[in-house]
Amino acid sequence: MRKALLVINCIILSIGNCGGPLITRLYFIHGGNRIWFSSWLEAAGCPIILLPIACAYMHRSRTADPTSENKLFYMERPLFLAAIVLGIITGLDNYFYSYGLSRLPVSTSSLIISSQLAFTAGFAYLLVKQKFTAYSINAVFLLTIGAGVLALHSSSDRPANEPNREYIMGFVMTLAASALYGFILPLVELTFKKAKQEISYALVMEIQLVMCLVATAFCTVGMLINNDFKVVGREAREFELGETKYYVVVISSAILWQCFFLGGIGVVFCASSLLSGIVVSFLLPVTELLAVISFNETFQAEKGVSLALSLWGFLSYFYGDIKQSKKKKPDPKTEITSSLPPNTVESSV
Repeated sequence: MRKALLVINCIILSIGNCGGPLITRLYFIHGGNRIWFSSWLEAAGCPIILLPIACAYMHRSRTADPTSENKLFYMERPLFLAAIVLGIITGLDNYFYSYGLSRLPVSTSSLIISSQLAFTAGFAYLLVKQKFTAYSINAVFLLTIGAGVLALHSSSDRPANEPNREYIMGFVMTLAASALYGFILPLVELTFKKAKQEISYALVMEIQLVMCLVATAFCTVGMLINNDFKVVGREAREFELGETKYYVVVISSAILWQCFFLGGIGVVFCASSLLSGIVVSFLLPVTELLAVISFNETFQAEKGVSLALSLWGFLSYFYGDIKQSKKKKPDPKTEITSSLPPNTVESSV
């Protein structure tokens, strides 16, 4: 069951990880320029999580013991407070990322964001004592090298007439977003491990809901200070693709980023923060290819090499994981022998 849930969350994460940056970049290149609003959209789609939470509640109502209490929300106070802290950090991370994507093309932004794997691995080792195998180290190495290969021609992706100061600020903010996200994933895993209540997937969705509500509130304050609410209507009318498509972009952005966050935290729940970081890094070259197709960004041979290295690293991790799982499985013969009474074992010898 957990493996099936892991696959589903990987698919959800893939949709959000590839679609989120593209739709946000589409917003910026066609006339959108409100960074706080873009940050707000990354978390504001959280009410859609109420639907699966309600489905889980109805399922429990039908299958649970009639004498047991069935609540819509199971989150207790310590976990609620932890989710609030995670939400504030997520809101700040959203702002950093949106600022960077407003200044950089998707390909360059993806290159910088790929460094999150190194941050995730480091923080996972410090916070949750993540154990590394030769295969997981190889995966991190290959995925990092794949990102480094992209750097060889990243300067050719620089937007025309982009001021040097703005480009550097975009680079710095994206790097900060990468480091912060690399910290969030192990922190979520640590929260799961330290929780004083049983963590179910329904509870994971509750945590995600609270995190995004807090992140939305954080960005709402930024929007109020920056007067974004007063400008959104005018921005929609002046959007190059038309007012209707502006709202389609806005709604799509909110939904896709929810897929990213829910898929990411779901992979942490089913496996580990390291695997969540590896999936994100593996998908970055895929996002590069989609950016080439969608926005006519240049595609050099280095991007193809990066994609191949990322695929190799991704497969290396899962090959190692399969080998580890086989080692943990007990030998059936040994299991049968150990289950026999002592005198039976001696006679069989």
